[in-house]
Amino acid sequence: MAKADKDEQLTGSRYLLAGTFRRMVGLKQLEQRIATLEEELHNYQTTHVRLAEVIDLVQELLVPMAQQDTAKVDELVRRFSDELGADER
Repeated sequence: MAKADKDEQLTGSRYLLAGTFRRMVGLKQLEQRIATLEEELHNYQTTHVRLAEVIDLVQELLVPMAQQDTAKVDELVRRFSDELGADER
């Protein structure tokens, strides 16, 4: 094999290794981005559940407040506060 052919093979091998390395780095970045997105999704889901709970409470409170049923309003607020306290533990 001529020296020029051998040099071309080394250059070609280096080129392939460089491409492989770039793909590996790109793959690692994608894996990190996916992990970040999964964490953000979990946070959004938690926020969504809490918002749904607040909306439910508001809906439950509308009728008793309109009827000026303070006992029912107090009971609903207490229950909701207890649920929030249990979620934070």
